[in-house]
Amino acid sequence: MSDLSPSAYVASRRIGDATVSIISEGVLMGEVALPLPEAEWRPLMPEADASGLIPYGLNFLHIRMGDASILVDPSGLDDPTTGMVEHFAARYPAYILTPGLKAGLASLGVQETEITHVIITHAHGDHFRGMITMQNGEQVARFANARYLVGQGDWEHGYALEHPHNDRTLCFGTIEKLGLLETVGEEREVVPGVTMIPAPGESPGHCIVRVRSAGESFYYLGDLFHYPCEVERPEWMDPGRDASAMRVSRNRLMTDVADSDAILVYTHSPFPGWGRIVSTRSGFRWEFL
Repeated sequence: MSDLSPSAYVASRRIGDATVSIISEGVLMGEVALPLPEAEWRPLMPEADASGLIPYGLNFLHIRMGDASILVDPSGLDDPTTGMVEHFAARYPAYILTPGLKAGLASLGVQETEITHVIITHAHGDHFRGMITMQNGEQVARFANARYLVGQGDWEHGYALEHPHNDRTLCFGTIEKLGLLETVGEEREVVPGVTMIPAPGESPGHCIVRVRSAGESFYYLGDLFHYPCEVERPEWMDPGRDASAMRVSRNRLMTDVADSDAILVYTHSPFPGWGRIVSTRSGFRWEFL
């Protein structure tokens, strides 16, 4: 799909003095992973087709704030050295790729050497494989002038270096050896107006990213939610998550942003994914903008 117009996979908004841009690397068709009977989840998931497959967006974020050029969750699908396309082809029945990360950044006038920070919301492979690339037969930092940040919980719980040949070791180990990796254990302002906020549950060190400028707010939620129905039913989540931590993180976020003008995006939303959370009589609801 290299002939796609950038407007089909790159969308930007002004948040005060910041510009936030969602870049889609593609869409996967996969089964609903919620451990619930189909009769229970289907009424709240109209996006599911007749066979029970739903589209999972593969989105990442670029933030321009003053002199900072910040990338969040590059999956690396368009870089053949990461092997991500083969990985997804083996797991999902269908997928569509866009021109991807490099082309998306180029459409914004951003070169890889300009990136000042790379934020990883959590150490799952579809969020970090674009950190590195192959150069002269060696794995190197793809964004050579950037600092890389990841939640301390993911690092300490062995997400990076528990096995010598897995994806996490390859990517985070490469960055750590170069002295470019920083771990974040509590709320951390990366640059003025851009903050990493711990929101564990999806993983021990999962974080969300908040942008605030001139009275406006934007949140990039990573995998705090996989489906919009989880806002209405925050007890629903994919298997293998820390359910109690996830509920706390979700409730804190929803309480903070409900009925505000804050704009939110979660990674696997349909592109571009702009939305907000509103209060209901029984809790909260997601609304796409």
